[in-house]
Amino acid sequence: MGDQELQQLVEKLSLEKFEVPFLHQAYFNKRLRTTGGRYLLRSHNIEFNPKSYEVFGLEELKGIILHELCHYHLHIRGLGYKHRDTDFRNLLKKVGAPRFCSSIEENKKQKNSTIHMYECLKCQQQYPRKRRMNLDKYRCGKCHGKLKKVDEFIL
Repeated sequence: MGDQELQQLVEKLSLEKFEVPFLHQAYFNKRLRTTGGRYLLRSHNIEFNPKSYEVFGLEELKGIILHELCHYHLHIRGLGYKHRDTDFRNLLKKVGAPRFCSSIEENKKQKNSTIHMYECLKCQQQYPRKRRMNLDKYRCGKCHGKLKKVDEFIL
């Protein structure tokens, strides 16, 4: 789906569900990462995450469009358009829009973390660390002996 098709879908849903035309721009923004869509207060345009459409399909996109249109129409009318406002929550229920979109699992994956293992030369106390240490700067906390790097492994 391209930006033109998205614009037509947004205009169609606005007329069907809100009975008010959508008079601004709707488009995909590839830079969006943590949200399905975003209503821009100053320009009144709406941006959508193309990844949400690719991963979850048209029905999820329609839900995101309805959610963002709730922000749009309430803001235009000067009513409470923020998530915590009663006007917003009531309009979400009225049009059947979701309060949150499905999360894309890629964003939640943690990067593999490397663990650096250090050991005291005197008392053999071990220190696992996520970050590398400057061995000239640090000593053992137990006996103040010198440290050496023993191992490095990935979790």
